[in-house]
Order: sequence, then C-alpha cells, then structure tokens
Amino acid sequence: MPVSTLHAPEPAKNGMFRTKGVEQSIRDTEDPEFALRKSLSALDLTVFGVGVIIGTGIFVLTGVVARQHAGPATALAFVVSGVVCALAALCYAEFASTVPVAGSAYTFAYASLGELPAWIIGWDLVLELALGCAVVAVGWSGYVRSLLGNAGASLPDFLSGTRDGAFGFDLLAFLLVLVLAGILVVGVKLSSRVTTVIVAVKVTVVLLVIVVGAFFITGSNYRPFIPPAEPSPGGGGLAAPLIQLMSGYVPTDFGVMGIFTAAAVVFFAFIGFDIVATAAEETVDPQRDVPRGILGSLFLCTVLYVAVSLVVTGMQHYSRLSVDAPLADAFKSVGHPFWAGVISFGAAVGLTSVSMILLLGQTRVFFAMSRDGLLPRTFSQVHPRFATPYRSTVLLGVIVAIVAGCTSIEELAELVNIGTLFAFVVVALGVIILRRRRPDLPRAFRTPLVPYLPIASVLASLWLMLNLPAETWLRFGIWMVIGCVVYAFYGRVHSRLGTAR
Repeated sequence: MPVSTLHAPEPAKNGMFRTKGVEQSIRDTEDPEFALRKSLSALDLTVFGVGVIIGTGIFVLTGVVARQHAGPATALAFVVSGVVCALAALCYAEFASTVPVAGSAYTFAYASLGELPAWIIGWDLVLELALGCAVVAVGWSGYVRSLLGNAGASLPDFLSGTRDGAFGFDLLAFLLVLVLAGILVVGVKLSSRVTTVIVAVKVTVVLLVIVVGAFFITGSNYRPFIPPAEPSPGGGGLAAPLIQLMSGYVPTDFGVMGIFTAAAVVFFAFIGFDIVATAAEETVDPQRDVPRGILGSLFLCTVLYVAVSLVVTGMQHYSRLSVDAPLADAFKSVGHPFWAGVISFGAAVGLTSVSMILLLGQTRVFFAMSRDGLLPRTFSQVHPRFATPYRSTVLLGVIVAIVAGCTSIEELAELVNIGTLFAFVVVALGVIILRRRRPDLPRAFRTPLVPYLPIASVLASLWLMLNLPAETWLRFGIWMVIGCVVYAFYGRVHSRLGTAR
C-alpha cells in the first residue's frame, strides 16, 4: 500500500529542529552509491539479537547481582529489566517497520523530533556502541588468556593489557576487533553466518548449564528467596546514585526494593537488542521481520536469563557465589570442573559475537549520519562489490581496536548503560510524536496502548537512569557537550536537509 502524502506536512527546512520526512528517508536508501544490500531474514535478525544480548551478562552479572543485591530473587530482577526492555522494544518495532532505514534511534529521531535531537542520539549511540565493543573485546581477551593458561601457554605481560596500574597493550582484543571489522566489510550476510555458528555454540553451553545444573540444585539454597533488606553501602559524592543526591532516597540491597536495585545492574545484560533495528535497511522484508527479530530475541534471552539465575542460585548459596565467574565456580563447588571449563569456552566464544554486532550497529549509525551530511559524506559510500559501508567500518574498526588494546576502561562501562536508556526515552517519545504528526503512515507493526505504553517506557528508563552514579551522568554530559559543538560547526552547516532549501 503506497504511503499517502495528501496530508503529510513538509519537513521543516530551517532551524535545528527540522525533520526529515519518512518518505525522504526511504528514498535515500535507493541511491545505488549509498544503498545497502538487502539480505537478512527474521531468523538472521533474531540470531543477531540473541548473539549480542547473551554475553558478559549471563556469564558474570548473575553472580554479582545475586551476591550483592538480590539473592535468589535475581530471577525477578531479570524479569523487571526484561519488562523495561520489552516496553522499549515495542516502540522500536513500530519505528523500524515504519522507517526501515539504517541508523536505529538516530533515524527515528530525525523523522519525529528533529535534526538536533537526532544528532544528539546519534552521537550518543556512536559512543555507546564503540565503548561497548571495546569493553567486550577486553573481556573476551581475558577469557582467552585464561584458557591459554589452562593449556600451559601465556602471552607476555606487556601484550596482556593494562593491569594493576601498569600499562600494557592488549594484543588479543586489538586483533579481535580488526578481524571482526574485516568480516563486516566483506558482507553483513557473512557476518550473520558467522554469528549463527557462534550463537549456536553459546546457546548450547547455556542450555547445558540449565539442564546439567538442575541436577545439583539444593532447595535450601533458595531460602530465603527474597533476603531481608539491607542499606546499600553505595558511596558518597559523585559515586552516589543521582536519585540519592536529588531526593535523599538511598537504594537498598535485598528485600523487595533490592530487586529493583538489582534490575538497574542486570540491565547491562539486555543491552543490544536495539541493534536489530540498525539492520532494518539490510532486511528483505523489514516491515514483517524487524519486529519479529527484536521481540523474538528479547523474549528468548529473558527466558534463558531467568532459568540460569534460578539454577546457579540453587546450586550454590547466593552469599558464596563468585563475582568473577559465578557459573563456572558454581560447578566447581559441586565437584564438576569439566563443566566449568565448558562454560569458560562458551563465554569466550559468546563474547566474539557480542563484539561483532556492537561494531555492526555502530558502523550503521555512523553510515546513516554520514549519508545525511551530518558527518563527512565520504563515509557513507558503499563498497562496489560487497555493498557495505566499508570506509566507516574500517575507520571505526581501527579506532575501537586501538581503544580496546590500550585501555582497561572498566570505569566507563556505565556510559553504555546510560546511553542505551537515553535512546529508549527518545524512541518512546518519537512514537507518540509521529503518531500525531503522521497518522496516515502505513505501520506494519503498531505499538499497543499509545501513548500510555510509550510513557511507561520513558518513566521506567528514567528510573533506571536515576539509579546510575552521578559521575556517569557527568561524563555523559561532557560527551554530549562535545557533540553539540561538533554539530554547531560541522553538522548544521553540511546537513543535506539544510542545504536542500
């Protein structure tokens, strides 16, 4: 059904809040010089979603949260975070089926909120995905070094990354990002095939944890399922959650409110499902397949997270769980080191796909911003043979590889969290605005209960953001200020939407 333009308002041509029409966004994807190849199916997208979600969260955060925040009720914390993500996912699904263009939240904001908000969210996503890829690559390197150590091999200290204040170059993390960038240059379909193999391996490992671990569950480890509430030790000053500085409310560990404190932490485990929306332009039938990929991957991963958290807290009392490798150490505690080794292997394999898909998402956002003229247009030209944004992929791949090789950056990991939640807020608001401005647009998927569900998504995301440390907000604000300066001196002047008037 063709898009009706009878009552469609022309996008504003002047000012920082000029919007890019949905029709124009779709027409831009038809330019052969800047067009991406359509090759992905709903299964490919679901694999991408599962591939990026199942990673460090399921292998590490389960033990951290159970021991420090929620006990066996960690399963409920995963459900809470899953619900917050589901609210955002329903909004993403409508936008991705209505505007099937690369760029995810950036593109959605451009069509609804305007150019400056779109730039802000695009700038936010570039940082979020780059930092996320680098952090995961460093984590992958640690698992591989551990496996090498078990085999009696090791790398020199100066090639093993920065540790204990001593600088070192993380060669494994550096090489991983470069190899993944090369795979993305060759083609997104090849990326999906590689990811399919990786996801099959790590999902198999997760299912083995659930099935085998179920035989070692001790009922007494679940008592009490919701431990008594305790004041959170937290910290003072900028280390304290923003909500504590604003209102004096002190988050608690354990108890019912501890579940929500834990949910703010395990939210890290769900970061990435929105990456599926960045591949909408490369999907054969985006109106049908993108909503299926987003919602399907989120549902599958939530079920796996809940099951794993129930198993691991049933195998070993939450107060004795390891915070470094809880799944592997839980099997060691019941006398099965073999399964601990299998889990370590699965974690190393799993993090490979997480890094790849985060890098994929970042290059697509960068590509979309470049195609709109907000970044140099040269980075939006696609490879003549592979039809991939090879210039932006190579540039970002090298930058992220260097960051992963030279920086430990653990203290910056929470920027990934706040960036994602900020994107959730923008997308939810965008759904409400576009429904009012363009009710005539055909929507293959419609978010239910608009505007109430998007408003609930905004409030839930803001609540988790307020539970993040004030220093995270400060760093995020500095990055946003830098982005506004870049927009003022480059993006606003070179915007294709602005120069077209």
